[in-house]
Amino acid sequence: MATEQREKWATYYMSSITLLGGSILIWSILQLEPITNLWILLLLFALLVVSEYYPMPVWRGFTAISFPILYVSFLIFDFTVTAVIYAIAVFFVNVVKHRPLRIILFNPAQLTICLFVSMQCIIWLDGWVQSLSLSDAWLGIVQFTLMQLVFFVINNLIVDIVLILRPQRYTVKAWMTKTLTELSAVSISLIYGGMLYVLGSQNRGNVDVITYFFFFSPLVGFSLLSSVIVRLGAEKRRMKALFHITSQLNQLVPGKFQLTELKKSFQDFIHADSFILLIKAGNHWKVQLSHAVDEPDTIDRDPAVNAMVSKKEHLIIRNTRTANDAKTNLLPSDLRNHAYFPLCVEGELLGLLMAGRNRSNSFTDEDVQSIATLTNQLAIALKSSQLVKEKEKRVLLEERNRIARDIHDGIAQTLAGVVMKLETAERRMHTQPEIALSLIDTSIIQLRQGLKNVRESIYALRPDPTERVGLTGAIAAKLEAIRSEEPFNLTFEVKGHERELPAELEKEMYAIFHESLQNVKKHAQAKTLNVSLDYQDQQVIMRITDDGKGFSLYEALVEKRKLSHFGILQLHQSAEKIGATLHVNSEPGVGTDITLTVSDVPEGGHNR
Repeated sequence: MATEQREKWATYYMSSITLLGGSILIWSILQLEPITNLWILLLLFALLVVSEYYPMPVWRGFTAISFPILYVSFLIFDFTVTAVIYAIAVFFVNVVKHRPLRIILFNPAQLTICLFVSMQCIIWLDGWVQSLSLSDAWLGIVQFTLMQLVFFVINNLIVDIVLILRPQRYTVKAWMTKTLTELSAVSISLIYGGMLYVLGSQNRGNVDVITYFFFFSPLVGFSLLSSVIVRLGAEKRRMKALFHITSQLNQLVPGKFQLTELKKSFQDFIHADSFILLIKAGNHWKVQLSHAVDEPDTIDRDPAVNAMVSKKEHLIIRNTRTANDAKTNLLPSDLRNHAYFPLCVEGELLGLLMAGRNRSNSFTDEDVQSIATLTNQLAIALKSSQLVKEKEKRVLLEERNRIARDIHDGIAQTLAGVVMKLETAERRMHTQPEIALSLIDTSIIQLRQGLKNVRESIYALRPDPTERVGLTGAIAAKLEAIRSEEPFNLTFEVKGHERELPAELEKEMYAIFHESLQNVKKHAQAKTLNVSLDYQDQQVIMRITDDGKGFSLYEALVEKRKLSHFGILQLHQSAEKIGATLHVNSEPGVGTDITLTVSDVPEGGHNR
């Protein structure tokens, strides 16, 4: 049977039940007589409203534990009064909860039929019950039990037929789960019915409105409490899912937007029968997450997607059967309630979340607000990921341009000069061999210098040494390499409890050490070099001392154009970048002492 045809049969069936139940209700209203015990009637009506508004949760819905109240109303008044107050209570609750019109009319009619059939069965079976020769209390318990069971069977039969006729799949497992959970409500009603006759068989004085209030308060209180507990539990699961989603969003690898592991958390938070999350990639869309959705192949032509491109604000379709809005072809066609949430940042549409539920008007205002909040976070995470990608591209482009400039201004110029010298040497080899040999020697020197520059460029492209072995390991490795190149007497000492520092901090500290070491090699003419790292509780001190020729710091700063000591300014700039203090002590003929103090570095390697 086609989906549309099954939906029509379900609609016809529900209309028939509504018409039949409405007819019984109209007949009951016409049969009403003047009511006595008005306060008791008002109390029972109020209890019915509370029990219907806060029903006990069952499979995919709730069921009210209101049958004992109905039974007492039937005993005190009659069927007509009970049917009318019950229908009014159910109608009022459905209106307050903003249920669809077909549900507002169907539910009171359905329950009126169940009440009518159950009470007629009791009347028909009254002779058989009386023949059992039981005490009055046991006769009442049997009557209550039979009436409750008939009400349960008829009510579930009507609902099951609706679920079978509708296009949505209704499995045997779902039926068993629904039936067993509703039987728990029946068991509670049966216990309360037994208490009604056990206590009623005792002489406890006049039964007034206060008596009924205290008798039914535990029942209504239990219904209210169980409903609130379940709602709080559902909200707790949603908040847990939201926490997991936001935590994972914060831990996403920069530049990579992958949410595959969050599918269950999305389902728990959105609580939709079907959803799909689309991400815009250039001029096309791709599926990032989906639940109960066939893999689409026409996303770009979907009417809801095209509507969101221009609208860029959330859209709720309360009932897809009657809506004129653009409906998606990506969600299953049998879903009644659709919700579309765009992922926008500063007017730019980055993605789209579409969700659907079986029941009309099932997306409440609270659902819309919470899902909209989630999509805003998703949009920010997606935009951040895109910005990181763009930054990586710019950094890569800048690095390529820098390498190109270095090659052009460095090795390319060197090679061009060497080629010109060698060509000149070739022309003068026979006429002026001395000049030719001199040109060749100069070319060899330039080539060696160019080779050195190339090696330094390759070394600069490698990962920072501190990223591989840490600050201490990088300094130790560099000093070990220097031992074979320079005639230094080198010492390296690590004091205190060595710990890992933030990566950027270690990188800058190593850069300062490397620049200081280069200055010593080029200018100090030192024989001894001492390096130390002192890890203290709240600071780290790096000290580099040599016994070279030293210099006048004042004269070096005044004459900055001389490249000999211009590196001192670079050292200070590097120290300022990490909020450190740099002290340079030097005098001609005495040597140089460079001390770098990095403060406020607690245990664990995190700057405060």
